[in-house]
Amino acid sequence: MRAFVITGPRQAEVREVERPLAAPGEVVVDVGRAGVCGTDVEFFTGEMQYLHEGFAEYPMRIGHEWMGTVSAVGAGVESRWLGLRVTGDTMLGCGVCERCQSGRQHVCEFRTELGIRGGRPGALAEQVAVPASALVELPDAVDDAMGAMVEPGGNSWRAVAGAGLKPGDKVLILGPGTIGLLCAMFARAAGAQVHLLAAADEVLPFVRSLGFENVWTAATLPALAWAAVIDASNAAELPARALELVEPGKRVVYIGLAGSPSLVDTRLIALKDVTAVGVLSASGGLRQTIAAYASGEVDPRPLIAATVPLQGLAAVLAGERSADHAAGPKYQVAMAMLDNADRP
Repeated sequence: MRAFVITGPRQAEVREVERPLAAPGEVVVDVGRAGVCGTDVEFFTGEMQYLHEGFAEYPMRIGHEWMGTVSAVGAGVESRWLGLRVTGDTMLGCGVCERCQSGRQHVCEFRTELGIRGGRPGALAEQVAVPASALVELPDAVDDAMGAMVEPGGNSWRAVAGAGLKPGDKVLILGPGTIGLLCAMFARAAGAQVHLLAAADEVLPFVRSLGFENVWTAATLPALAWAAVIDASNAAELPARALELVEPGKRVVYIGLAGSPSLVDTRLIALKDVTAVGVLSASGGLRQTIAAYASGEVDPRPLIAATVPLQGLAAVLAGERSADHAAGPKYQVAMAMLDNADRP
């Protein structure tokens, strides 16, 4: 089968690789769509911290935002999965440690992460092997494009849940990328008054086209009593700014990751009696995200700039953007766009 393989910093290609087998407890999924994440970009550029900490190494096969159809099941897996449209959790714990046993497999010390950590091949390929325990079924109301947006949606749903918003609360979201905009959509669905802080004026028209009129830059941000601030940016200075902006006694949620360490004055957390919440992964938020997509409460599809074939992925990771692509921050790869002529 064909798979996208990163062989070194800014070096990648579509290769013919062996098809996965359904090991005991696992299934094989024929991938329909897969999304491209900022983490994937960092693996392509060589900046991703896991590469420097020994949790990942080249060559590697990326892809952790995906959907597809189960085509094979391994020993011990119910045959009912065959033919179902599914997506799944990225975080694959050992299953036996105390963290896994208490439902915190996403922070298991021994976890692998699909397409990210521990050498587990990702879903930017024609097929991917996944533990059946990580699968979530997709209803017909969630199409393929939405299905490949469940993983980032789960992250965002958890961030909004962590903010503890009530209807009418003012929430400020820092960073209107994919995660920030999905946070805005979930917060709007929860009845909050949503505001977003962007780094540049050119982002504002697209954000407003999604129905978010309260979008600001640092120069125009109003002084309001923020019931919650969600940092979905990758700017090293914004975690501290989030803490400064939030109303005393309220909540700051950290879901964005900067490329360098962020400094936060913990004295301010205590003096303002603030609750700081960290969010890692969509684990625990996949089903809620699917329900929101299926009901129409949240529609992530306007965030998709373009859908490209697997052989067009390297250009996307390198930051190339065609003039005919939409303004959204998200790119997806559709395996149906491959044919025999595209074989390497």
